[in-house]
Order: sequence, then structure tokens, then C-alpha cells
Amino acid sequence: MKIAMTGATGLIGTRLVAALKARGDEVTVLSRSPQRAAAALGVEAVGWDALREPAPSAAFEGRSAVIHLAGEPVAQRWSADAKKAILDSREIGTRNLVAGIAASDPRPSVLVSSSAVGYYGKHGDEIIEEQSAPGNDFLAKVCLAWEREAAAAEQLGLRVVLIRTGIVLDADGGALKTMLPPFKAGVGGPVAGGKQYMPWIHADDIVGLYLTALDSSDWSGPINGTAPNPATNAEFSKALGQALHRPSLFPVPGFVIRARFGEMAEIVTEGQRAIPAVASAKGYQFLYPQLDGALRAVLAS
Repeated sequence: MKIAMTGATGLIGTRLVAALKARGDEVTVLSRSPQRAAAALGVEAVGWDALREPAPSAAFEGRSAVIHLAGEPVAQRWSADAKKAILDSREIGTRNLVAGIAASDPRPSVLVSSSAVGYYGKHGDEIIEEQSAPGNDFLAKVCLAWEREAAAAEQLGLRVVLIRTGIVLDADGGALKTMLPPFKAGVGGPVAGGKQYMPWIHADDIVGLYLTALDSSDWSGPINGTAPNPATNAEFSKALGQALHRPSLFPVPGFVIRARFGEMAEIVTEGQRAIPAVASAKGYQFLYPQLDGALRAVLAS
């Protein structure tokens, strides 16, 4: 399979490129820094400034599928400029991606686009499936715009899959990398009371979901990119402490997180009890359905 990809140098993208290459697929990445991306990933790279222009149509011609992962990092303090960059990178960037696909001939047949469980907003301990209503906070509005622009590719005849990603467990990046130092030092613990749910997923399983979405003609629409057993923050903290053989008894008050990160703290202090109802119903077999096993595997790698 020949595949075009954006966001290929990120946490999920690097793993996904490696998995695609390992199974014999040909990958072309679109990047603002194509030479650096090509050198880092060992693939063909095409230059593209997502906010300024439609994606180059030549990058899609003759390709079977497109994977869209690009977006401004959400894990930063949300100033007005940062919020604009987060929204624009997903709304305008995805619109320009679809414009490039529209101009290609022949067009790809599949678009697998990243989204996030932030789509659902705040739901406490309510179980969240793909048909659950969207929230109305900042991240939910970003996800709505993001998905709307990606879904426009359906009008071009593409099958569109939207992976609403949770917290990806990878020791080399993301939330877990940030959490590891205090836990290794024995001073980790629950955050903001610990009752909020963390919709986690092992990095190998999020890659597996993308590969299955590419290959399966009956996969379309939103797919929760989360493991079947979400854990509360307190449960996650306990499991991480046990995996590291360290105590996890030092709680971090919510006001400390809010003072440091401002509005962005809601990612940590709130959560979604999202489950992968669609993927499970379609028979996807998770490599790491349980948190303890997932953390042991991540920390051993």
C-alpha cells in the first residue's frame, strides 16, 4: 500500500511509519521540514505549510490512503495565541489537506484522521462511547472543527475514519514521560483528588487501530482510540507506582496544576471514561487491555 502521512515525526507518527515500513508499505510524509523528516524517518518527504496553502496534490496521486496526524501540541499553557494555533492547525490545516486531496487524480480511497477524546468534554464517571454527544469546552470545539473538516473528504468519495485518541502510553514521549520522573523518585501520586478518569491506550494498540482502520473497509466514522478499561487517576497512579516499585502516596492538589498550566490544566483535572465500543464490536483484539500489563510492557521496552 502507498500512503501519504502528515504529523509523521510525532509520538504516534514515528511508530506508525515504522510499522508501515515493516509490513512493506510505501510512505510519503508531508512536512514543514521535509529534509529533516526524510532523514529521521527514512522515507520520501514533501514540503507543505499547512496553514498557508492546500497540500500538494502530487503527494496524494497514486496513493491508496492518507493518514492525518498533524496539529499544534495541546500540552502547553493556553494563551490566546496558543489556543488560536491549536485550533487553526487542526481546522485550517485539515481543510487545506482535503483541498489537496480534492485536486489529486487519482485520489486516495481512505483518510484516517486523528481526533481526540477531548471531543466529549467533561462527563465525570459516565461511560462514553462514540455516539456520545460532544462537549462545549475549548478542546471539544477544536475536535468538532477538526472532524468536520476531515469528514468533508467523504464528499470526494473517500472512506473517512476519525481516531479519537486518549492518553498514549509510551515511555519516550507524551504524558507518561512527564509523569515518570516524580514517580521514579518516589514522590508521585494522584492529581486533583484522583477521581477523574484517564482514557489510556498502549502505543502499540493505537498503532494497531490505525493499521486496522486503513485495512478494514467496514471501519468509518469515529473510533475511540482508548483501551477497554479506563482507569481513574488514583488507580493509574497506584499502578504506575507498583510497576516502578515505588510509593505513590504524594497527592498533587488541583490548584497547583491550575496555577502552573492555567486553563490547560483541565486535561489533567478532568477526564473522560471513554471506551472503544466500535473497535471492540468490530473484533479488534487489544494487545494491552489491562493497565498493569500495559505499564509493565512500556517500562520494559
